[in-house]
Amino acid sequence: NVAVAFLITLFAGLATGIGSLIAFLAKNTNKKFLSISLVFSAGVMIYVSMIEIFSKAKASLVLALGEKGGNYVTVISFFAGMFLIAIIDKFVPSGENPHEVKALPSEGKDEKNTDALLRTGVFTAL
Repeated sequence: NVAVAFLITLFAGLATGIGSLIAFLAKNTNKKFLSISLVFSAGVMIYVSMIEIFSKAKASLVLALGEKGGNYVTVISFFAGMFLIAIIDKFVPSGENPHEVKALPSEGKDEKNTDALLRTGVFTAL
């Protein structure tokens, strides 16, 4: 069991290192690939966090409310939280809402956003 855990940890560390080497050694920046990679990694992190929190909440609620009640309350609370966040998101003005899609600037004119995207990619790789 320790060897398997060590190998998985080693693989995760090597993947991070290899990914950062690719980012640093690439001569041209493919914004589409970088954006998709950032979205993918964010999705993986959110999924892992959600699964851990969900299972711990379910275990606690099953102990407190029993198997059936704990399962129901866990699932209902999960979807109620999603619904509440969706309502809050609708009340935030669109100009200030980071989740609203904005018009993309024309190619080559917005160096500030390019620098910010590259910086985000480097920090994510590290």
